[in-house]
Amino acid sequence: MNAGLSAAAKTGPLTGLKVIEMAGLGPVPLAGLMLSEMGAQVLRIERTGTSELLSLPDEYNIDRHGRALLRLDLKRREGTDLLLRLAEKADMLLEGFRPGVMERLGLGPETVLARNPALIYGRMTGFGQDGPLAGRAGHDITYLAY
Repeated sequence: MNAGLSAAAKTGPLTGLKVIEMAGLGPVPLAGLMLSEMGAQVLRIERTGTSELLSLPDEYNIDRHGRALLRLDLKRREGTDLLLRLAEKADMLLEGFRPGVMERLGLGPETVLARNPALIYGRMTGFGQDGPLAGRAGHDITYLAY
């Protein structure tokens, strides 16, 4: 597994774009896959302790296909510090956690953009960042049903 923004070179309209994908479910992994397929270097961040026993090999796993993988413990300072250093060199960061999660980890837009003002910080949540359903978890079926 690669531990950086140096996945295999690809060509396409997004060649040279460096993207950090905060692993999760829903639209973020699909966006990471699409960006990767168009030539972007995508680094998927997964939490430590993620089991590989139930995982498909990377070449068959749509959640990892075409992306470098780095496992970090973002509840530890070492993990957040490393992610902040990676974000300083990235063009885009994508996350789909419930509102407030990245802020509690010390990785919210204010903190990350202070280190890299040119970074595109993309948030993809099922029910937005505020409002009556913002704190609810969701997946594609939930989003479609609502």
